[in-house]
Amino acid sequence: MNPIASALAFTLASEIALGAAPPAVPPQEATLAAPVKVTSVEGITEYRLANGLRVLLFPDPGKPTITVNITYLVGSRHENYGETGMAHLLEHMLFKGTPRHPDIPKELTEHGTRPNGSTAWDRTNYFETFQASEENLKWALDLEADRMVNSFIGIDPEKAAELLKTEMTVVRNEFEMGENSPMGVLYKRLLGAAFDWHNYGKLPIGARSDIENVDIHRLSAFFRTYYQPDNAVLLVAGSIDEARTLELIQQRFGSIPRPSRVIPRTYTLEPTQDGERQVIVRRKGDIQVAMAGYRMPPGSDPDFAPIAVLAQILGDTPTGRLHRALVEGKMATMAFADPLQLREPSFLVLGAQVRREASLDDAKAELLQAVEAPASHAYTPEEVERAKQQLLKGVDLAFNDAERMGLALSEYMGMGDWRLFFLDRDRVKAVKPEDVARVAQAYLKPSNRTLGLFVPADQADRAEIPAPKDVAAMVQDYKGQAQVSQGEAFDTAPSAIEARAIRFTTPAGLKAVLVPKKSRGSSVNFRLTLRFGSEGSLRGRDDAGAQVPEMLMRGSSRLNRTQIADRFDQLKAQLQVSGDAEALTLSGETTREHLPEVLKLAVEVLKDPAFPASEFESLRQEALAAIEQQRSEPRSIGQLAFQRTLSPYPKGHPRYVPTLEEQLAEIRQLRLEDLKAFHRDFYGASAGELSLVGDLEPKATQKLVTDLLGQWRSPRPYERMARPYKPTNGSRISLETPDKANAFFMAGQTLALQDTNPDYPALVMGNFMLGGGFLNSRLATRIRQKEGLSYGVGSMLQANPLDASGAWITYAIYAPQNAARLEAAFQEELARVLKDGFTPEELDAARKGWLQSQQVSRAQDRELASRLASHLEAGRTLAYNEQLEAQVRALTPDQVRNAMRKHLDPARLVQVKAGDFNAR
Repeated sequence: MNPIASALAFTLASEIALGAAPPAVPPQEATLAAPVKVTSVEGITEYRLANGLRVLLFPDPGKPTITVNITYLVGSRHENYGETGMAHLLEHMLFKGTPRHPDIPKELTEHGTRPNGSTAWDRTNYFETFQASEENLKWALDLEADRMVNSFIGIDPEKAAELLKTEMTVVRNEFEMGENSPMGVLYKRLLGAAFDWHNYGKLPIGARSDIENVDIHRLSAFFRTYYQPDNAVLLVAGSIDEARTLELIQQRFGSIPRPSRVIPRTYTLEPTQDGERQVIVRRKGDIQVAMAGYRMPPGSDPDFAPIAVLAQILGDTPTGRLHRALVEGKMATMAFADPLQLREPSFLVLGAQVRREASLDDAKAELLQAVEAPASHAYTPEEVERAKQQLLKGVDLAFNDAERMGLALSEYMGMGDWRLFFLDRDRVKAVKPEDVARVAQAYLKPSNRTLGLFVPADQADRAEIPAPKDVAAMVQDYKGQAQVSQGEAFDTAPSAIEARAIRFTTPAGLKAVLVPKKSRGSSVNFRLTLRFGSEGSLRGRDDAGAQVPEMLMRGSSRLNRTQIADRFDQLKAQLQVSGDAEALTLSGETTREHLPEVLKLAVEVLKDPAFPASEFESLRQEALAAIEQQRSEPRSIGQLAFQRTLSPYPKGHPRYVPTLEEQLAEIRQLRLEDLKAFHRDFYGASAGELSLVGDLEPKATQKLVTDLLGQWRSPRPYERMARPYKPTNGSRISLETPDKANAFFMAGQTLALQDTNPDYPALVMGNFMLGGGFLNSRLATRIRQKEGLSYGVGSMLQANPLDASGAWITYAIYAPQNAARLEAAFQEELARVLKDGFTPEELDAARKGWLQSQQVSRAQDRELASRLASHLEAGRTLAYNEQLEAQVRALTPDQVRNAMRKHLDPARLVQVKAGDFNAR
């Protein structure tokens, strides 16, 4: 935006900011015009209020939760000179309160919400998911309506200036966190080199100087200009009554006046790129990275569907061309493609991560050959169909979850209209190989590439980027496809869930539980854990055992890695496999229709892995690169030192925590035969747990599980390794990580604590109030809110269900020069809690929020499956949770204080800090 336009925008915004702020719900002096229904697509209905607010209602009775998501059509694209990061900083400031809601973090915690906000180039959004009730919904709508117009940043700049002093340093700390990542730093430089004038060349986090020096009046003017009903889209999704919800929205938002100002129009477009560009970053690090970026059409352009398919073909793991050429070709440890789908002409980034001792030049050459060579612009029907399946699977799974769907729609709102989500999906379905070839030839060319220094071209071969299209015309008559099935109303009370639960044990010994329920899109979540060996039988074999889970999805005797990935995509399934020598966990999500085939394929992968030599070597290289990358990272180094101190098992024990150098040596020495032998000796379903939650048929599912796993017995017996309590002695560890802008702090102690201990409920609430709540815990209020020392700070309580062995841990990230202040603040807050405890009001508010958060957790099928599986191992049901919640309801402040005093001892704390402390 030129200086004249910038000054005009500032003047208009300032005039609005200096006016009297309207109350969120002013007295009703006249009947408000009724909301107007605009359109309805696949279960989502749009209404428009008289003041311009767009409202999307998305009923989903399958979960007893509600998500309120308000998207403002403003992001870093709208920032002027000296204002970079302003949209993101404003996102933070909207949590600082209003006269009506002075402590928003506290309210969010008290209502048991899952809240957050996010800022991108084209939009900013705020959301909270909470237990479905009219009381909670009224509160959430009142909060969002009130802070739309009455946030301190808009009505009281002087008060906001005081709040900004600490929040600015928190945001600066978030900026510094990104500066630690070689991949993130290079990505930022790449964008800056690719865009000469457009704000897409700047990350939304902004420039450090702008964050530190932002003018409060400009920030206030920015708020008053863009945070208005005619520039916002409100989405309410979940277990709602549509008519009643619309009535409540009208009550809360309808009386906010429509502003008279005109939103400043952005009009900067990049000229056609006329040659290759290159940028080189030289910083401390342990990996190399090559990236190539290409300018692309706007996200709403019809070409973006084949571009998305192209990016999937190139960047997928393990089927992508870059993975095959670079990772399987042993030139890189990881390859990727990242298409930025934005409102205006956008960007596609492709890249590879390379080990330090490997050739970056070779990897770069192979990357460009795979992307730009004319021969590479031919795409087979099989590649295109696979990529489409992968993309469409993500759409289907997102649409089955009202919370995820609401967040996904925010991106399309920023692009111009939420209906683009469905239009984009339809376009992907229609993509043909020739479409992918066409966009590759049009945009993946040297003159449109950003890689490094400018190099003149003998002949100009430029990519003409289409201008933004008329989105309103695109979606005007769009009706969408058939609406997916909705779930049933689900009672999350432990006793109600237990009334549905069906438990059984297979002949081999696997414990299983089924919770049938009608879910949106007929989805089913499952979690399988298999347990292996004993302390004696696992000695000396933990290195191989830890790598077996990583190999399972890389090929079975019947299918190779690509075929396995393709088949799960076709079955609309997501699977994650993790584990170590003691246990393997396989979790996933699919639909009722595909559940039998998904479980059959999952069991095939577990029972009959092929252990291909080529994949083993790729795994080795990936593991080495991952370990090497940790050698200079403060968080990784600090966490490892802390873990080794709290878990001092001797070398040779299966639970020994090796150093990074020992880890590297172990990976280098590992043989493929070691993995095969471990699988042969230990894998089976004699010990473990399986849980399934969702739209399933109980009898058929039980028979299927028994048929698949009932006779698969572990060759060696399983004996659970006890986890004895090992008391900690107070110690301080300081680790230097040169040239890192962000430091890491962790402190804690072990506890002689089982989760059946009478003190456990009090410790749960004590930790929740000290460091576990959202932004308003004691540690967050002091270290983040008041002093602005850390973007991320908190604490956690760990208690074992089977052994009296737990831990209390706290952590923070911060600038190295603030180490003394952060440690002092932590010590003072802990001492204050142990001395004075918590007030009755503080406990009541925290208790209410914690109890509601438990209900929200049980409403998530994935989390419910995980909790049920862990209870199977401990031999308990959800009656345990019912009892725990009853104990929490009965707690007094004295009980909480006494439990904290009894179990937490500052003299026994292990304190670790890692950072560049010598650079000050």
